[in-house]
Amino acid sequence: MNTEERLASIESRLTAIERFLRSTAPQTPAPVPVQAPAAQAPAPRVEPVPPPAFSRPLADSAARRVDTSFPVTSILGWAGATALVLAAIYLVVLAVDAGWLTPVRQVLLAMLGGVALITIGLLLRSKDMHYASLLPAAGVVILFLSMYGAHNYYHLVDTTFATSGIIAVCLVSLWLNRMFLNEMYALFAVVGSYTAPLFLGDAGYSIVDLIVYFACWSAVFSVFSIRVAQRSVYILAMYLALVIFDLKWHAAMPEAWLEALVFQTVHFLIFVAAASAFSARIAPMSRDDALRHLPALVLFYFVQYHILHQHVPELAPWVAIASAAILLASYFIVARVRGTALEGGRMLLSAYVALVLLHAGYIESVPAEWAPWVGLLLVPLIAAYAVMRGDMKAPGMPLWGAIGLIFFANYLSLFTGHALMAASGNVPMHDLLGICYAAELYLAYYFLRRDTALRDAGMIALYAAHIAVMVWAIQMFDSRLLVSLLWGALALGCLFLSLQRRDKMLGQSSLLIFTASVFKVFLYDIAAATPLIRIASLLVVGGSLYLGGWLYRKVNALEE
Repeated sequence: MNTEERLASIESRLTAIERFLRSTAPQTPAPVPVQAPAAQAPAPRVEPVPPPAFSRPLADSAARRVDTSFPVTSILGWAGATALVLAAIYLVVLAVDAGWLTPVRQVLLAMLGGVALITIGLLLRSKDMHYASLLPAAGVVILFLSMYGAHNYYHLVDTTFATSGIIAVCLVSLWLNRMFLNEMYALFAVVGSYTAPLFLGDAGYSIVDLIVYFACWSAVFSVFSIRVAQRSVYILAMYLALVIFDLKWHAAMPEAWLEALVFQTVHFLIFVAAASAFSARIAPMSRDDALRHLPALVLFYFVQYHILHQHVPELAPWVAIASAAILLASYFIVARVRGTALEGGRMLLSAYVALVLLHAGYIESVPAEWAPWVGLLLVPLIAAYAVMRGDMKAPGMPLWGAIGLIFFANYLSLFTGHALMAASGNVPMHDLLGICYAAELYLAYYFLRRDTALRDAGMIALYAAHIAVMVWAIQMFDSRLLVSLLWGALALGCLFLSLQRRDKMLGQSSLLIFTASVFKVFLYDIAAATPLIRIASLLVVGGSLYLGGWLYRKVNALEE
């Protein structure tokens, strides 16, 4: 049923209601409403227009009917538009085979067909804007193909003319985006503009031309994205600009590293400004939006770092830190403008800062002899920042993850590389590392155990601290008996402290130390010790185990 038939049906039903109301108006004093609960047959003239049908808006009903058939109409519309494009291609092929068309006529005919499709779609726009938009979409594709064919296959136009034609088609596509309110046209324009240097060949393009060409389009699409409130426009432009320029640069102009560095920096600033302006003016960045930005940031970081590391390696870490500082400043500006925390922006910032800290800050910049101390100091620094913000999640999980990775990499080096580093004397104050790492892990347990969500992480920190102390004792003291005494004292100290603070988890963790002590004494100490040392070792482990068992009974009675 088309629109005219639907309006005629509505008009006839309204006329029936008016007639019914006029015929029943004089009978209103009659006690008909009182008898409404009785089982009476409804008036015949009311049956065609039941009241529930008019209780909902007609527009909502029409919208539901359109939504139900939307997938089918879209499939049919796209199939029809594709068939038109294929028909134009086959017509050109037939005309070429028959000798009817010269290359110039082929291109002109194809372009006229594209213009005709755009014109027909504009004429049908007032009837059904969404469905009519499919024809201009096909027309835009035909215009792009015509320009590429005229340059690449028939060589009818030079690179400059073809590029101008592509720019004109992109502008028409952006205009159609505003006319039909369809994001598809803007994405067509993005793809067409950035892929032009790939399809139009290398002749006529210099590295400076590419930088200017890409920078202009990136600025245009960023502004357009904000004007039409479509974030995907500048995101697609961001990916295509970085990937296609990198392909062109490596393929044709690998020696122009300074120009490539300028391109990377300019586009980083353009797209950071676009993302910040969109978040400030239109909508804050969600977590899904942040995930869509993250691969582009990672690509930018590694391409730029690779260029700097090859040619000016001393500047590479500093430029990476500067880019993180720019991203940090843009985040705080947007947060201040909107007056609220930005969940997606914070996650994106945390991920990029974590990447810069882990790669440029730690792996590339920290000397090997100072790496254990840097790993030790990073945790309290980031924890102090979180305390200042009043939220342990303020640094973001990616940043916490990067710092945790650095910390535990150095923690593991206490067991694998400590003896070698100590022998060479490279690590300053290496004898204190084990006990310092243990102390930091104990502090982490003390603060994490208060939070139910972080309780498991606190338990891991507690057991890691016990292991660090035991390994430190083995590396520091040659006497096996003294090591056993220290282990026993640590286990008993945990039990005493757990009773004082009513901390059942701390008391239960002493079982790890007791178990290690038993294995150490029976498998290692007794086998290669003198009789007196054996007796002393057994007395130490026996006494600590008995006293520990007595204390553990009290610990086990504590409530969680």
